[in-house]
Amino acid sequence: MNFRRRKSHELQGMIHLYRERTGETAVDMRKVAEFAMGMGWSMPPPLSPLERLAKELSRAAREETRYDPTTRLPYRVNHAYPGLRDGAQTTLWTDIDRAPRGPMHMSLQLRRNQMIDDGYHLSLDAEHWNSIHPEDAPIEIQFDFTQDIDERKSADEDDAAG
Repeated sequence: MNFRRRKSHELQGMIHLYRERTGETAVDMRKVAEFAMGMGWSMPPPLSPLERLAKELSRAAREETRYDPTTRLPYRVNHAYPGLRDGAQTTLWTDIDRAPRGPMHMSLQLRRNQMIDDGYHLSLDAEHWNSIHPEDAPIEIQFDFTQDIDERKSADEDDAAG
C-alpha cells in the first residue's frame, strides 16, 4: 500500500471512529478534525505563504472565463495539464487562446476522464444504495448529458442575447 493510500485509510478510520463515538451519521469534517486533534492526531504542517498563493492562483485560473465573440457563450480560459519542470512532475496551466494542440488535447482528455470516473463511481454508489433499499423506489441516474448540456447552452444563449 503506497503512502497516500495508507494515509487515506488512516483518515477514513478516524472518520469511522468519530461516527462511532458521536453517533452522528452526517458529519462536519471540521468537527472530525477537532476530534482527531483532541485524540493527539499529528496535524499536517501549515501551508507556506508560497504554497497558499500557488493554490489561490490555481483557483483563480480555474475560474477565469471569457466570451466567444461569435457565440457570445462563456469558455474557460486556463486549462491544466501535467508536465515536467526541473525534472519533477507538476501541473502546468495554458491559456486556451494560445495553447498548442498537444497540451490542450491533454487537458480536455483529463477533464473527460474525470467525468468518466465520476460517472463510474456514481453508478456504483446508486447501484449499492438501490440494492440495500429494495423497499424504496430505485434512484436512477441518467448518464446521457446531451440534453442537459444543450439546455444549459440554450439558457446561456438566452442570457447572452438578453
